[in-house]
Amino acid sequence: MRVIVQRVKLSQVTVNGEVIGKIGRGLNLLVGIADTDTDAELDWMARKCLELRLFPDEKDGDRWQKSVQEIGGELLVVSQFTLYGNCRKGRRPSFDRSANPSQAEELYKSFVAKLQNSGLRVEAGKFGAMMQVSIENDGPVTLILEKEFQTINQ
Repeated sequence: MRVIVQRVKLSQVTVNGEVIGKIGRGLNLLVGIADTDTDAELDWMARKCLELRLFPDEKDGDRWQKSVQEIGGELLVVSQFTLYGNCRKGRRPSFDRSANPSQAEELYKSFVAKLQNSGLRVEAGKFGAMMQVSIENDGPVTLILEKEFQTINQ
């Protein structure tokens, strides 16, 4: 599982000209599901996204001391199978590592549900749709998180 985490001032996702998800201060999460992902990767990733200290403490200035949970932030979760695009050979990416659509959709929805269990406001894109994502990155702060229990031991 790969997630691009972006600290944002605001973010929104649009499908066919209609805004289907919009957040204020918080995290924009672009989510790629691999063909080997299980519930274990989802649990680890949800916990990591919720607990990472990416927000400054007002008392400490610029030092990142608080998580999205601690600031009561919001989350926008967008599926993005292209995160597993392999461009090493040829001129066209290979998506062999991406989960098949039915598996990926089930895991993506489960991931969103795990984040919703935090009590934070969670918005989501539409799985499999052509989406436009507007991101006002704060910082900018952008991190790549990856967890694969199949190839990397805990």
